Amino acid sequence: MLAFLLDKHDTIGIDAVAMCVNDIIVQGAEPLYFLDYIACGKAIPEKIEHIVKGIADGCEQAGCALIGGETAEMPGLYNEDEYDLAGFSVGVAEKTKIVTGEMIHAGDALIGISSSGIHSNGFSLVRKVLLEDAKLDVHQIYDGFDIPLGEELLKPTKIYVKAVLNTLKAVTIKGMAHITGGGFYENIPRMLPEGLGVEVEYGSWPIPTIFDFIQEKGSLERKELFEVFNMGIGFMMVVSNEDISTVIDSVEAAGERAHLIGKITNVEGVRFEGGVIA
Repeated sequence: MLAFLLDKHDTIGIDAVAMCVNDIIVQGAEPLYFLDYIACGKAIPEKIEHIVKGIADGCEQAGCALIGGETAEMPGLYNEDEYDLAGFSVGVAEKTKIVTGEMIHAGDALIGISSSGIHSNGFSLVRKVLLEDAKLDVHQIYDGFDIPLGEELLKPTKIYVKAVLNTLKAVTIKGMAHITGGGFYENIPRMLPEGLGVEVEYGSWPIPTIFDFIQEKGSLERKELFEVFNMGIGFMMVVSNEDISTVIDSVEAAGERAHLIGKITNVEGVRFEGGVIA
């Protein structure tokens, strides 16, 4: 919907690739190729070109090949200016090197890699709070931002493939999580063995302004934001404490920002240190 409002279609192609390849790399696998599917009311060449350019950019960032795709015109199902974009990717890993999380133990370190902002999840809440309730203008630049609101919301999802592959060459990563819909509370437990949880050190990484903006405009509780959004951390890794410095260096050598944000505990669930979040 935001892409339609802004008539900006180059970033969602990157999002489509990111959502696939970031999920693949969680298992320690390397993405090999990507295919796309665009369903639309009318195939407008300029619009399709922008979408596919974004997909190609995403594949380049991920180091995978764009080997094909399909564009289907369905005038009975979509208006002329509407479309759906879907895609899938295939990756490969040696069976003995698949990251399962079974090596994780209490006391291990939790490393977070910074996000670019909203990424690709939580837009139902974003639209309700910012567009329907607050009735904000997506073309306006609001205090705290240097670009229009719509462009801020459409910042493409970070692709973490190169950072993770770089790190896998240096250390053993025990578990990984791509922080998507469901935020911290749903995505972190997926990588943990039964009986373990995490303690997150609130304030150990910078939280992008957009999340404070959404909280203020929607009068939301902080905890609700962590239940929906990535809150500035798009990807997490669990490693041994002796590998912390190596991991941070490996991630940053790939052009991303990494932070020590917590530790693994013997208490199931996600808890925050510092008393800010219940």
